[in-house]
Amino acid sequence: MTEQSAWSFADDRGRLAVAGRRPARVLAYVQAGATLWDYGIRPEGIFGSGHDGAEPDRAKTGTLPLDSVDYRGAGDDLDVDTLLRGRPDLVVAVSYGHGQLYGLDPDTAKHLEGSVPVVVIDVGQARTLDRVAERFAELARSLGGAPVAGAAEELDAARERLRAAPGEPRVLALSPAGQAEAYAARPQMWPELRVLAELGITMVSPPAGAGVNWATLDWRTAAALEPDVVLTDVRSHAIPLDEVAAPAWEPARRHARTVPWNPEPLCSPQAHARFLALVADAVEGAGG
Repeated sequence: MTEQSAWSFADDRGRLAVAGRRPARVLAYVQAGATLWDYGIRPEGIFGSGHDGAEPDRAKTGTLPLDSVDYRGAGDDLDVDTLLRGRPDLVVAVSYGHGQLYGLDPDTAKHLEGSVPVVVIDVGQARTLDRVAERFAELARSLGGAPVAGAAEELDAARERLRAAPGEPRVLALSPAGQAEAYAARPQMWPELRVLAELGITMVSPPAGAGVNWATLDWRTAAALEPDVVLTDVRSHAIPLDEVAAPAWEPARRHARTVPWNPEPLCSPQAHARFLALVADAVEGAGG
């Protein structure tokens, strides 16, 4: 490799991915692919996790041009041959700690790394959202991408709106599991929810108990948390909140404002700004 043509990137496992030239055909986990697209990097393909199905989950894909990006599938549909069918020269995966490639069987991941350079970005709860975003920005720049003009200013403006939000509306993040129960997020375990708390938003914590990231609650217990704003999981495996017919939830349904929430957030400035602006709309309305 010559100094002019060589490409390398140190990932969050401390491993150096190298190539003879800057990769141009990127295969990415859907969260990573949608984030890179916000920097102008169009992946040739994306893949999902065990939560996903035969079609890409549009809650996770952002503005990816799905008509020109090949979705490889998810879960048991993913093997090395399937992943490599588009001849990628780089794979971008995410990890929730310990370096394991999220969404891929460990044996599949091992064989994949023997065939193509792999970069892993850690998106786990030990990271701040700013640090995750910074790492994606560094990777995008190394691949020839650039941030959208004005995106950083939009993000700063959204943050300021939240800092100035009136009152102290109570914000609950949850993932509807069915007509009997919901998974309530423990805010301190989610980087994007910690951002809201740091900006002065009152994040509601479910009762202590089993579950590291989520607490499983019946709808009566969830309603008793008295949320003014509900961040509701809109990924395809969660049921829509407006389909919950549990009578115990009805008072909260009538009172609370709802905001769509993707717990696998895109980590570009413009995507983060959009989410914070939606939360600002809701808390301003609830607290005004």
